[in-house]
Amino acid sequence: MSLLTQTASQSAENAVSSTPTLREAGRRARYWLLAGVGALIVAVVSTVLAAGGGVGGKPLEADSAAPAGARALVEVLRRQGVNVTAADTLAEARSLAGAAADPTVFFFDESGYLTDDQLSAMSALAPRTVVASPDFLALQTLTPSVGFGGVSQTTVSRAACTVAAAVKADNLSPGGSTLTIPADAAELSGCFTSGENAFALVEQTTADRTLTLLADGTLFSNEKIGQAGNAALALNLLGAGDDLVWYLPTIADVPGTGTPSLGELTPGWVTPTLILLVLVTVAAAVWRGRRFGPLVAENLPVTVRASETMEGRARLYARSNARLRALDALRVGAVQRLAGQVGLSRLASLDDVIAMVATVVDRPPADVRTVLVDAVPASDSDLVTLSDRIQEIERATARATTPLPPGRMDS
Repeated sequence: MSLLTQTASQSAENAVSSTPTLREAGRRARYWLLAGVGALIVAVVSTVLAAGGGVGGKPLEADSAAPAGARALVEVLRRQGVNVTAADTLAEARSLAGAAADPTVFFFDESGYLTDDQLSAMSALAPRTVVASPDFLALQTLTPSVGFGGVSQTTVSRAACTVAAAVKADNLSPGGSTLTIPADAAELSGCFTSGENAFALVEQTTADRTLTLLADGTLFSNEKIGQAGNAALALNLLGAGDDLVWYLPTIADVPGTGTPSLGELTPGWVTPTLILLVLVTVAAAVWRGRRFGPLVAENLPVTVRASETMEGRARLYARSNARLRALDALRVGAVQRLAGQVGLSRLASLDDVIAMVATVVDRPPADVRTVLVDAVPASDSDLVTLSDRIQEIERATARATTPLPPGRMDS
């Protein structure tokens, strides 16, 4: 053992192990502690800001003071003597509307919770119903003839209709969505026109109910209610009666369907992503997969006579009792030859060939069709008989279409 190795061994034996102190452990973990505290501060600040930005709940909520809420409109309606009550479910809205003498229902379904049956039931709750920002299902259920008209491009939108609330409002704030109505719809009235047949408000009047569709529900929000004639329109539409049911559906309106399936729990982007991956895999396989080279012409080592091929195929048909298949092979060849003999093109239909052959050979078309199409051989003798009849028709056609040499007369 060398002197250096011996000295190192003695130093290792004489080394003293000591437990790290709290200060030393804290110095080592100082970076991770600071990083954890920083992440915690960021999370707390983000939560506070998100909660502050979301004060007031969802859009057009009756008690929300946020810009997207509708508290300003609701408070003015209450000061004018209208009893405004909020409903979160269809059952609650039905109960509130049923308890009122002359109710009005304001409906806004941002998330599309209601089905078509629930929408129909909602529209029948009160004599006056105002629907804000109707989606496609709401339009198809309540007013199938009304469609979407895009975004308004006018700077000043005038009423230009006979709806009392719209006339009193006179105009609305510019922009926003619009709806279209057919020209022959007598029960529909469009107000605040924008462009060609596009309206910010559509009203449907029947014998006992009035349904008003407001294309852009944000006109009634705290942010826009004070602009132009938005407030006048809202107060006259929603304050027509003494009671107003402010109905914003929630998840409680969604009918229970039992335990959700895997497809219902899966996010909507999963299926398109899987399809895209499959397409990419197939494309990669086609791109990088092994490909066959070009076809190479190669001479056969032997020459097979056509008669041998025909006899071999005939034996196969006979062994499997495929009489109809064998007869069809004869018929296909005969029809092609007959078409050429009577002057028809290869694209001529079977009916045309049969009609022309029957005319040439002077036979009923039904007889020719029976031989060339309809007859089914039940035995080998029937197959032979039909084959002879096909050959007979071909010979007769050939005789009728072949010109005689000069000076010779047909016997």
